[in-house]
Amino acid sequence: MVDKTVAAAKVAAIRDAVARIRTTLPEDVRAFEEDRTLREVVILNLFVALQECVSLATHWLADAGQDVPGSYRDIFLALAERGALPAALARKLAAAAGFRNLVAHQYGVLDPSRVHSMATSELDDLIEFSDVVSREISAA
Repeated sequence: MVDKTVAAAKVAAIRDAVARIRTTLPEDVRAFEEDRTLREVVILNLFVALQECVSLATHWLADAGQDVPGSYRDIFLALAERGALPAALARKLAAAAGFRNLVAHQYGVLDPSRVHSMATSELDDLIEFSDVVSREISAA
């Protein structure tokens, strides 16, 4: 397992980014679409939370002596194959890794309504991942 101090810092960063999104995100998608600053705060914090999840998952595999797949998507799926993550959660995180890549590489214009939907309905997946890691750290 990843060094406890490193893992704890990454878990804290995930939870902090999720909290920032939750305190910033308006319920109304139209308000979100019309406020560039809100969109940027949410997108940045989604990126940070997802990047920390990817980093933590990568460390988890590497520290377990496992091969680290070449794509962020496959890293979460590999953890599920090892039984370290529930398969349903791994699939959700694998899909979220695609969003992280869109932001990081600016592959195109992000759809504000999709970002709002993700920030409204998918943050619990990031918290669940941090909870799984936290339990693993405690057990180690």
